[in-house]
Amino acid sequence: MTTDSKTAWIEQEIATLKEQGLFTNIRTIESAMDGWVTINGKRVLNFCANNYLGLANHPTLREAAKNAIDQYGIGPGAVRTIAGTMSLHVELEKRLAEFKGVEAAITLQSGFTANLATIPALVGKGDVIFSDRLNHASIIDGCRLSRADIVAYEHNDPADLRRKIQETKLDGRALIVTDGVFSMDGDIAPLPELYEVANEFGHLLMVDDAHGEGVLGRGGRGIVDHFGLHGKVDIEVGTMSKAFGVVGGVVAGKQVIVDWLRQRGRPFLFSSAMTVPDVAACLAGVDLLEQSTEQVDRLWSNAETFKNALREMGFDTGHSQTPIVPVMLGEAPLAQQFSRRLFEEGVFAMAIGYPTVPQGKARIRVMNTAAHSPQDLEKGLAAFEAVGKELGVL
Repeated sequence: MTTDSKTAWIEQEIATLKEQGLFTNIRTIESAMDGWVTINGKRVLNFCANNYLGLANHPTLREAAKNAIDQYGIGPGAVRTIAGTMSLHVELEKRLAEFKGVEAAITLQSGFTANLATIPALVGKGDVIFSDRLNHASIIDGCRLSRADIVAYEHNDPADLRRKIQETKLDGRALIVTDGVFSMDGDIAPLPELYEVANEFGHLLMVDDAHGEGVLGRGGRGIVDHFGLHGKVDIEVGTMSKAFGVVGGVVAGKQVIVDWLRQRGRPFLFSSAMTVPDVAACLAGVDLLEQSTEQVDRLWSNAETFKNALREMGFDTGHSQTPIVPVMLGEAPLAQQFSRRLFEEGVFAMAIGYPTVPQGKARIRVMNTAAHSPQDLEKGLAAFEAVGKELGVL
């Protein structure tokens, strides 16, 4: 086989990744997304999904999606501003705003595109963004697209944020942006302290609550509700692909900001909207969360059980404050070996390494969900203990 000179560098990069144990092998799931899934014909316990509340295969959401297809068809047919806004989209935005306790909400295709729509619409060249050093890639990309100057402050450190603001010459607008729950470590942003800094300097404050929606707050209303900061945080970005079990993004907050995003949010203006079954399923998810806290309560109970048991065994679970539980292993090859052995034991839990996390911080990231039974947790813990002892981690 001859090597194409134009892509030889890619082949070399891939070879290097494989040598370093950093090449990602993607497994294919052959069943519905749930607490258990089938991979290569093997039924395995699923600790990989962001399906926090077990809604991805919930019968109520499935039925809502089917009924909506019968009434409205499949797709919106155009971008939202031309002919692609349907009554279902308007209803979902109204319901999400009520659920979040904000003036207004706008939906987009994903949480990623929600960040790409919001940040460049609020700041641009000559402005400054103060961004947590561990913010998600979608925030980083949104910041880059804005062409504003980016100043990183130390992770979850309001004092460093204040110092960075004081040290930065500001001629234009400023935006402070943070994740709410950090997806690799499971820790929570100190939002009340960040609000105090934002309020002190008169800067816009934005939080990406992708992993807080459906998890934190009363019945899963998110990080702003969790801290009682209604009306104080200017922009909440979220996703419906995690706890809601579907797909789509949402930006919630002040009416004037949502109105502006309808005029200047590029993914809103230039890409078609969420499909009909997605929107209908999301509406059914809002219904469920408004009716009962059962799924949220079970999620937190499962998470505490699993996290406490891992710590008692001697695993390092980092600084997690949420159902995201990182099992810290250090080097990527060990994490990948640990993941392979878990799979052989019937547990699907992926290794996370560089560049998703820093070098030397490789881990198995356990995603607890409400879809897991007490027996599921026992099986998972037994597998972690057996593999941990076999590989010399315990």
